[in-house]
Amino acid sequence: MKKIAGNPYLIKEDNDILIDSISLSNLLGRSKTPFFIFLENKIRDNVRTLTRVFKSLFDNVQVFYSFKANFLPEICKIIHSEGIGAELVGLPELKLALEIGFPPEKIIIGGPYLTKELIEMSVDKGVKEIIVYNIKYLKQIDYIAKKLNKIQNICLRIRSSKFESKLGIQLTNKSLIELVSFVKNYKNIKVTTILSHYTTQMNSLEQFNKNVKTLANAFHLLSGQGLNPMNINLGGGFPEATIMSEKQLEKLALNIKRQLVNYNLDRKNIYLEPGRYFVGDSGLIIAKIVNKTDNRWIFLDIGNHICPKFAKCSLRFYNASQINSPHKYKTSIGGIIPTDQDVLAKDYFFTKEFNEEEIVLITNVGAYTLTFSNRFPYGLPNIFLVKNKDVEQIFNTVIDHDFSLV
Repeated sequence: MKKIAGNPYLIKEDNDILIDSISLSNLLGRSKTPFFIFLENKIRDNVRTLTRVFKSLFDNVQVFYSFKANFLPEICKIIHSEGIGAELVGLPELKLALEIGFPPEKIIIGGPYLTKELIEMSVDKGVKEIIVYNIKYLKQIDYIAKKLNKIQNICLRIRSSKFESKLGIQLTNKSLIELVSFVKNYKNIKVTTILSHYTTQMNSLEQFNKNVKTLANAFHLLSGQGLNPMNINLGGGFPEATIMSEKQLEKLALNIKRQLVNYNLDRKNIYLEPGRYFVGDSGLIIAKIVNKTDNRWIFLDIGNHICPKFAKCSLRFYNASQINSPHKYKTSIGGIIPTDQDVLAKDYFFTKEFNEEEIVLITNVGAYTLTFSNRFPYGLPNIFLVKNKDVEQIFNTVIDHDFSLV
């Protein structure tokens, strides 16, 4: 038996594919294509691997799952059951996290745009921190916290050193003076943490080092002004777990620890915000070839409306109907949106022969595909959750209206 896409829950078995302990042929009898499958055991493995690696090196690490990667309630419930906190960006996510049972003291929330309703509920419920991308929001948070007789902890999102990054606070002389003035005069907020997030799909030590350097520069600038944040938030950016092996993760964690010590940033708490690493390789799409051309183009019954390039997934394509055939012939793969831009992959290694109606397995689609999808004028896919031999349909296109947060 051989793993597919480096995933131990995807195994070639004779002419079929085992998805955890269920055959693909079994699953094909439950739904028309396209449909999603999520692997509960893979999510749990990923959560436990990351927490084990970092907690072996840090006594003070805290982990918060980034809901924006995948906010399907059943997925979030699995991660909550592993004792992980929540990192959120908006009011719908906050309502979902509280409904699932995430305790407010394990919730951090914020983004480029903070509505009054979001701030009010966050302060009222007592979330751990509100993440601020723009200093202007401090006044509003302080006003609401004062009205509710609360002291609200604040995390400052610092603009990273990535070229053309526009997210977060740029610490100039002017912004530092303004920030110090706000902190001095606003008595119902407390700056406890600084955050920097460099980019997504970071698979090199250099990228993580740049992120730590940004935090170090910010911390020392703030300290020079009398502000001493207790905590460091390293953000997320981890790739899919099948892309970054446990050994690579261990090397990365050790490197981060060394960098924090070198910059004197071994603070009270170290925060992480993984999203893709937890759920990315837990997601699969089962699709079908609906058309082909003589110049080795195949077209699937799914496209960038459900599997968007914007999600930046490490997609892998397999001809599941010929899973034992060599995948070494360059083939381009398109979708069903009526535009030449709906390209899923170009010159991808696929089987020599292929036919309409054959089944294609797409891996590493668990993160951001659903949250960035736009549906287009097509039907939504069914979604299944698989654990061992158990299959649960968690989204039914006949019964459920949408998988968006409302």
